[in-house]
Amino acid sequence: MMTSLGDKGEGHRETTALLGNEDEGSVQTQTKVLNQGSWTQVSCPCCVSEQVEPLVLIQLSDNIQPVTKRWLISLIEVSERDGGAALLAHPGEDECGDVIVVSAPRCTLLRATEDLGLCKKYHNGDMVAFSYNDRDNFRNVDDMQEFLTLAERQYIVKYELDFLRAQKGQKIPGVPESQGVLKARENICQKLEKAGVIKDIFPLHDKQRLTDLCRNWYSGKQIWGQPLDSIQAYFGGTVGFYFSFLDFYTWALVPPAILGLVLTFLLPGGGSGAGVVKEQAGGVVEVDDSPSVSGHMVQAVFSMLWSTLVMEFWKRRSSSLSHRWGLLHLAERFAEPRPGFHGTLGINPVTGRLEPLFPEWQRQLRVGLVSVPLVGFFLGMVVLGMTGFYHGEALAQGFHQDSDSLFSGALLYLPSVAHIIYTNMLGNVYRTVAMQLTEWENHREESSFQNHHTTKVLLFTFFNYFAVLFHIAFYKQDLSLLRKRLASLLIVTQLVNQCTEVVVPFIVDRFFSAPQKKQQEDDPNVDKLRAQRSLPPFPGLFAEYIELLVQFGYLSLFSCVYPLTAVLLLLNNVTEIRADAYKICKLFRKPFSAPVSNIGVWQTAFEVLGFVSVMSNCWLLLLSPRVREFCLEGGISGRNIILFAILVEHVLILVKMILAFMIPDEPDWVRIKREQIEFHSMQALGQQKL
Repeated sequence: MMTSLGDKGEGHRETTALLGNEDEGSVQTQTKVLNQGSWTQVSCPCCVSEQVEPLVLIQLSDNIQPVTKRWLISLIEVSERDGGAALLAHPGEDECGDVIVVSAPRCTLLRATEDLGLCKKYHNGDMVAFSYNDRDNFRNVDDMQEFLTLAERQYIVKYELDFLRAQKGQKIPGVPESQGVLKARENICQKLEKAGVIKDIFPLHDKQRLTDLCRNWYSGKQIWGQPLDSIQAYFGGTVGFYFSFLDFYTWALVPPAILGLVLTFLLPGGGSGAGVVKEQAGGVVEVDDSPSVSGHMVQAVFSMLWSTLVMEFWKRRSSSLSHRWGLLHLAERFAEPRPGFHGTLGINPVTGRLEPLFPEWQRQLRVGLVSVPLVGFFLGMVVLGMTGFYHGEALAQGFHQDSDSLFSGALLYLPSVAHIIYTNMLGNVYRTVAMQLTEWENHREESSFQNHHTTKVLLFTFFNYFAVLFHIAFYKQDLSLLRKRLASLLIVTQLVNQCTEVVVPFIVDRFFSAPQKKQQEDDPNVDKLRAQRSLPPFPGLFAEYIELLVQFGYLSLFSCVYPLTAVLLLLNNVTEIRADAYKICKLFRKPFSAPVSNIGVWQTAFEVLGFVSVMSNCWLLLLSPRVREFCLEGGISGRNIILFAILVEHVLILVKMILAFMIPDEPDWVRIKREQIEFHSMQALGQQKL
């Protein structure tokens, strides 16, 4: 199909992509599965190429009408000026098939690079915010394989598809009128998904590059170190920053793990189980295996300082990676609104574009008057469930003591089972409500949407994981029970994680996916690309970050009670890195990854936990039986102990704030580079005005 195309403000074009020489064999392998003659040709000389790289696959309905498919292809390939995406479209086997393979021409890739605010290497080697008008001064600008990573090229395709909007009201050909009427400026892909025309849109794996990445990442014998640049280039910044943080955090566990081993096995009364034996009245012997006073203090102070230093040094590493990957100057605020954003059509006062507008005060009103109270209600339900659990446990124990029967013994497990069921049901309901609330808040940018949704789920998760531990520590004031509960949580959680993240995926991949793999290898042409849809969609990194956040909480909040916490976490994370790498490479479809400059709201969550750790460790230190005994023997009254604990807490908070202030969030060289990027952008803008 040949379609007349306009350039995004420059000339006339049709569709095809310019490919570079990097990994040429890999590109040729990818393009062999498609008939190159079926891609539309281009009239723009700079976009002409003999080979087109398949980037994204659109899976259509099985009963798609040919007229609908032709209409969609025409929208994909026509210029943005004429209401299209200015991309390439390949019909698959024929016009009646249920797939469309999409790629992108050079001009579309370059203009989107500027829209996204990506930084690329200038002719002098510096990273500079890309400008389309100044494109000839950037390195490798004629080689899209070198200039943009695979993840960036695939995201740009999604970026263009997501912002396909109807220029005027119209009917979708081949779709019943009840489902196929487009309003002006309505998102086309969203409408087609709701109408069942589009089943899925996903990026395609490059088998050769994936094989090379797997070999360098997790298939070797190395324990430490990851090919972070290759991970970011293939899977994108979101995945790259996660694995960089996981690697950094795992290394950071080494000092507290060493300290925990020293306090447990080398200091007297370190909590190794050979504690102090006390004989009470009536001949009852009690073994106090809690850490010594000095061990408590060292571990508590170290945990507070460690949590601060880890996050401050991570910020510095994150900013360095952001510069290296060209993500220091992202411009999401000025991009098209996210697909789910809706409002009254109008002119954006900043960009001058016609788009849906929604007043900020209405969004804030929705957040303050509806979202916050609803989140608070669910947090109250968590506390109510915990209270009910303890009340039910007390009733069951009382009933068992009175009857002492097999039936009453079985009833002892009922409160725990009921609490688990209640928590899981409440969690499922809350996740649905949190997503609907965030959609209803109507955020314009995708990052704002993700941050608000993540914050809602984080609050609930924090209460779910830590409410019981705080209850045991500060209400029951039973540090022995807290230590046992924390140890059991760490051991059981790690066993479950190793089983679900290593053993089960290995069995599924080895025994259940083998026939599917063989079938994919034997299938001809476009079936090889379509077969990638048989893999489940990547569930995202939310659960992985939650796991790390819970680990960080156990260590920073309660490690003075159980010094071996870091040791167990370190052992878990050494295998966690490879398990997560194996899963994302082998068990799921390749995800789209938007350009990001850091780990986002998760960084704030870790910092909040670090701040809370100051108060938690101070009061756990105060509640320690050995510390109390030591103070009483020294003649210190209970009132003075509390006053001293408050004083120490405030001093440590001050020290924490001073440390955070003294350690810059970014190295000096990154700050200078960032300012140079801003200065160069101002100069480029001034030249455009001239």
